[in-house]
Amino acid sequence: MKQEGTIKQIGEEQIISDKFKIRTLWIETGGDYPQTVEFQAANDKCNLLGGLTAGQQVTIHFDLRGREWQNKEGETKVFNTLNLWKVESEEF
Repeated sequence: MKQEGTIKQIGEEQIISDKFKIRTLWIETGGDYPQTVEFQAANDKCNLLGGLTAGQQVTIHFDLRGREWQNKEGETKVFNTLNLWKVESEEF
């Protein structure tokens, strides 16, 4: 999948464990009803966000990931992640 938009924010790298790190990217979509959407870069894909700046127009290529989680009370919830794997911009 892919989404075009303008970069609003690029998060700092977060080290989750010795084998897993993430970095987030927020973009604002265009159109009549713009949305702010958060994408996540994991491990070696964190490097894709270096050199990008707020205000830049980009196309994000991503996969949709989902997982179930059960809390202590037995309630099951579903979490979704937009996992980016490629970033295109006019500057690259």
